Amino acid sequence: QVQLVESGGGSVQAGGSLRLSCAVSGSTYSSAYMGWFRQAPGKEREGVAAIGGGYPLYADSVKGRFTISQDTSKNTLYLQMNSLKPEDTAMYYCARQTIFSSAYVLSRNRYNLWGRGTQVTVSS
Repeated sequence: QVQLVESGGGSVQAGGSLRLSCAVSGSTYSSAYMGWFRQAPGKEREGVAAIGGGYPLYADSVKGRFTISQDTSKNTLYLQMNSLKPEDTAMYYCARQTIFSSAYVLSRNRYNLWGRGTQVTVSS
């Protein structure tokens, strides 16, 4: 059974940095897409960044500030977040695609496995 476990969230001031990790257990590395999503209270879950076959893709709102990466030896997905803003405050989720989907890579509809999330709070 594949499980995704996020960590690394916390509270920081605007302009600060955090690195989120998503440990994948129960499965070996795959080139299928993995992504980071976030959901703020009262808002829809939105795609932040995704990576597949080593190629990253970012939402416009985080481009140039966030970096998604994978450590295949550790079967772990990362999200380095720099220059954080109060509007980045949200629960952040890791997701993995294990079944076929033609949905856009930053669409939640593409992913069928999800972690429980880690909270990121950015104060002004």
